[in-house]
Amino acid sequence: MSESPPTAPVCYLHPGRETYVRCTRCDRPICPDCMREASVGHQCPECVNEGRRSVRPARTAFGGGTAGRQGYVTKALIALNLLLMLLSIASDRGGDAAVGGSGFGGLMGGSTPLTNWGSVLGLAFLPDGTVGGIAEGQWYRLVTAMFLHYGVIHLLLNMWALWVLGRSLEASLGRVRFAALYLIAGFGGNVAAYLFSAQNASTVGASTAIFGLFAALLIVERKMGRDISQIIPVLVINLVFTLAVPGISIPGHLGGLVVGALMALVLAYAPRGRRTLVQVAGAAIIVLVLLALALFRSAALLG
Repeated sequence: MSESPPTAPVCYLHPGRETYVRCTRCDRPICPDCMREASVGHQCPECVNEGRRSVRPARTAFGGGTAGRQGYVTKALIALNLLLMLLSIASDRGGDAAVGGSGFGGLMGGSTPLTNWGSVLGLAFLPDGTVGGIAEGQWYRLVTAMFLHYGVIHLLLNMWALWVLGRSLEASLGRVRFAALYLIAGFGGNVAAYLFSAQNASTVGASTAIFGLFAALLIVERKMGRDISQIIPVLVINLVFTLAVPGISIPGHLGGLVVGALMALVLAYAPRGRRTLVQVAGAAIIVLVLLALALFRSAALLG
């Protein structure tokens, strides 16, 4: 009785294809279409996917994802500010609508219907004759104000600073942590403007968040052991500019600086073992304190 000739192994995913190559992890036969390059030999698709799930994604020194190196959040924030500048210009149907403000053809700033709607405003009569402001329940102003600007120069100066500071911080912190830093610093600066400005004073601008980024960059770079000697003079110049030039919201800038520093301390010095929990809790506490201060100011204005 003659023995039948041995059959060639076939691919486990494609039974009609003979192959003598096996996966280096599970030893199953795999055809050329199923082969995946590995450090040694080839692997099947299932083993490759299992390996990817078992490998922890790379993180930054502060717990963020390395995708922050692409600067996506920084670019998105700049795009949002530019879009709202265009909408602000479109909302102003006066003679200076082409540049969105007054003074030097709008380049040096001026209000538009959109900035009137979204600025930090305590309590005042609005252009339509109604009473409005944060004290009247328009809490959105504490957020929207950081995305609006008085004129093109105001916008461009802030966006240049955001481009320079944002990419570095986003790469160090990761996208989510950087976004939280930016928004909470801007919110904090707007709360400070609400607390310490006249009730009918109106302010807008990303400067509240930008000053927070200045403080954060000092803290983050120092934590990483890098030289900060070039950052300090730029911050000092901006502080002098804030104090010397009329019409700038001093409380907003200084408030953003302080809150940005506090947020950066939470992000940079959270203990490694419970880093995310401490960072989230610290951010939540800062936001709750700011909300409590805003509520106190509203009660004082309405009282």
